[in-house]
Amino acid sequence: MVGEEGAFVLGWDEVLTEEELSVTLKVLCMSEEEFKEYKEQDGWEDDSEEEEDSTLSNEALSRLKTPCKKLLYDSVLLTLESYGADLKAEQDLLNNKEAYEKLSRREQQALHVRYGQKRILHQLLELVQ
Repeated sequence: MVGEEGAFVLGWDEVLTEEELSVTLKVLCMSEEEFKEYKEQDGWEDDSEEEEDSTLSNEALSRLKTPCKKLLYDSVLLTLESYGADLKAEQDLLNNKEAYEKLSRREQQALHVRYGQKRILHQLLELVQ
């Protein structure tokens, strides 16, 4: 369902792997009975009517059903815990010119990437609270 890497791609304005996230949330939020019925009806084949209007923009994410929001929220928290430092620490390092300049070019680039990723994840937390 999630692809080979087991990750979803989030952008500033929307989920870039929206189909995978939509199906995953739908399935993970189903009861066991709903899941059995979904499988029996070959629900995997064609949900085009329902899925066409399911663009996962930031606005749509904030309107998800409570169980889906909770699942996303908890998943984002777990992802943020996997980072060594929090968003504030990264921001402080970016703002500290002396400390930043002591980093190698590669470390500076990695810092910018991590900071951007964390900002997107924090934005998602706010949307699904």
